[in-house]
Amino acid sequence: MTTRRSVLGDAHVDRAEAAKTDFDAPFQEMITEGAWGTVWSRPDWTKRERSMVTIALLAALGHHEEVAMHVRATANTGATPEDIREALMHVAIYAGVPAANHAFKIVKETYKEMGVKP
Repeated sequence: MTTRRSVLGDAHVDRAEAAKTDFDAPFQEMITEGAWGTVWSRPDWTKRERSMVTIALLAALGHHEEVAMHVRATANTGATPEDIREALMHVAIYAGVPAANHAFKIVKETYKEMGVKP
């Protein structure tokens, strides 16, 4: 939970925790332990590096809401707009131009909401 909060921020995690029900609690626990407690907590990559890779993977897979969430998290991970641009350039080559094109749109909209000028 500490890593999840450090990446996504307390407000996001508090909202997610408040929305948790008996039905999805096991899923929430699994992603907290698996994603945040295991993968994001490993020592070999920085949060900045994990942020870039995560955004690229989410963009390649078309998970647009998650792209926006992780772009917002760059305020905590240190990934810069230039980092994200380069990650999306990789998406274009390895996953397809349409996936990258849509991700660029989402990233620009998210940065605008954040008051970040890429």
